[in-house]
Amino acid sequence: MRATFTVLAILLGWATAAFATEDIPPRSHPDSSAWPQLFKEDLSNAVAPEGVWSVEDGVLTATEDQCLWTGAKYDDYLLDLEFKTSPGTNSGVIVHCSDLKDWIPNAVEIQIADQHAEKWANMPATWHCGAIFGHLAPKQQTVKKPGDWNRMTITCKGPMISVMLNGQLVTEMDMTKWTSAQKNPDGSDIPPWLSKPKAEIPTKGHIGFQGKHGGVPIYFRNIRIKQLD
Repeated sequence: MRATFTVLAILLGWATAAFATEDIPPRSHPDSSAWPQLFKEDLSNAVAPEGVWSVEDGVLTATEDQCLWTGAKYDDYLLDLEFKTSPGTNSGVIVHCSDLKDWIPNAVEIQIADQHAEKWANMPATWHCGAIFGHLAPKQQTVKKPGDWNRMTITCKGPMISVMLNGQLVTEMDMTKWTSAQKNPDGSDIPPWLSKPKAEIPTKGHIGFQGKHGGVPIYFRNIRIKQLD
């Protein structure tokens, strides 16, 4: 009898551990259907230039090259979303932004681009879709052709950022390793306008979305967030 109770206790412990733990970053795109939407339908909880961003049939897009921001600051979270490019799109999802007026050096941008366009395919790998822009190239290229919806899950946990794109974990960054504003840890050059080391950027900040950059639209939908304990 004691042996039976011992086995049951072990099994119960395993089950409890399984329910109590969660893979961070996740090994696949999560079921985010019950998570709260990052933005309200009317964008009333967003910081946005008037008349630029709009939502129609659940799809978010912009008419100008201006960013849309959360009014709140976040740290330690999973951000799940879908995006669709147009021919030549260059956009991005921005995390850890501490200065909305001067966001480029004071945030981290996860690059979105039409990688099927020759212009972006020929850019440095740290400019490719799924990259930490200017800092870390994706391990592989999984973005779909313009007109098709892509799935992206971004995990921010302390200084760690990971990017899953269409089912593949393409980028993992430890911000503490980026102590220079001129050189990446592998010795490659950082674009000069990214003038603050990522190791110095606070990990609690606004989340943003880049608009019609370069005159080419970008579309987002199902943007949901889960804050981590």
